[in-house]
Amino acid sequence: MTAHGASREALAAARERLDALTDSTSVDPKQLADELAAVTALFSREVSLRRVLTDPAQSGEAKAELAGRLLSGQVGGETADLVAGMVRSRWSQSRDLVDALEELTNLADLTGAQKTGGLDNVEDELFRFSRIVSSDNALRAALTDRAASNTAKSELLRSLLGGRAEVVTERLVERLVTAPRGRSLEEGIVSLSKLAADRRNRMVAVVTSAVPLSDRQKERLGAALAKVYGRPMHLNLDVDPAVLGGITVQVGDEVINGSIADRIEEAGRRVAGQ
Repeated sequence: MTAHGASREALAAARERLDALTDSTSVDPKQLADELAAVTALFSREVSLRRVLTDPAQSGEAKAELAGRLLSGQVGGETADLVAGMVRSRWSQSRDLVDALEELTNLADLTGAQKTGGLDNVEDELFRFSRIVSSDNALRAALTDRAASNTAKSELLRSLLGGRAEVVTERLVERLVTAPRGRSLEEGIVSLSKLAADRRNRMVAVVTSAVPLSDRQKERLGAALAKVYGRPMHLNLDVDPAVLGGITVQVGDEVINGSIADRIEEAGRRVAGQ
């Protein structure tokens, strides 16, 4: 989520509390994610409740007590305490609380993947899934069809990913598809990929080349990008013969064009402008 002002501070505090929880070997990240997802759905559905829990005129303790009563017996103590801490905080707008809960849900699952050594696979699988969706209009339509039931969408995803991807990848994508909350499928996957990279304090670069890069080329490119951006870089690699040669790199909203096709197009523009 993109948070501003009070919400940014509240989210940062919530993430710190989540990290402290998931550092404990006694806390199951999957269970925590499931419970946070349930709370996210509740607060997203009950607009009036969400407004009460983010009302700056109400004391933090009163809001925490209300959340505690609502969640008592529905979720574990760790989840209830985490949510209570969140509603004690100030939020710029009520929707920000739900966005933050959803982010913590995904972070809990990603932390579970990191603990079991599967986080790299999750990052790669999210990228590959995004490419599959962008190249298959029928699949995208089926996964975003508002008239289709969530059960049907979940079954379709299981037929695509079941046994072929990390369990965490399946969980992340299924939540995104069944509860998009106004986002496009592509936007949601990009957000998940950034969140996964953030677990290791690194950025994501989408690299498109005419032919697959060698291990040496990937290593050199990753090192060069890390030097430019000041953070480790995870490379999502895509092959597109239309590039004709060289590579194109996208980091966030910034595109670094180094392909022959781009150079030809630029030369054509210069000639046309003469």
